[in-house]
Amino acid sequence: MLENYFPILIFVLVGAAIGVLPLIGTKVLSILLGHDRPYPQKLSPYECGFEAFEDARMKFDVRYYLVAILFILFDLEIAFMFPWAIVLQEIGWFGFWAMMVFLGILVIGFIYEWKKGALDWE
Repeated sequence: MLENYFPILIFVLVGAAIGVLPLIGTKVLSILLGHDRPYPQKLSPYECGFEAFEDARMKFDVRYYLVAILFILFDLEIAFMFPWAIVLQEIGWFGFWAMMVFLGILVIGFIYEWKKGALDWE
C-alpha cells in the first residue's frame, strides 16, 4: 500500500531540494565571495514611488494605484485572448465577433481613461 505513495514522496523531496538548495548555495557563496557594502543607489527606493523606510501611514499619490489597476485590467485582456486564440477554429464566427465586442468595450474604456487624464503622471 505504501509503495504506491513512493513516487509522490520522491516528487516532494526533489521539489523541496530544487527550492532549498539554490537558497543555501547562494548564501554560502555570498559568505565566501561577497562583501556587504551598501551604497546609496543600492538603498534607494525602487519602483515603489515613495521612500521605503518611512512611516507606513504617510500620504502618497493615488495615481500610482490607478495606473496599477489599469495595468491589471489590460493585462487580463491579454489573459482572455490566449485561450480564445487557441480555440478560434472551433468556435467560429460567433466567437470571433464576441471577442471583437469585448475588445471594443475595452478600447472605449481605454479612450475614456485617456481623455480623463488618468494615464498622465505629471
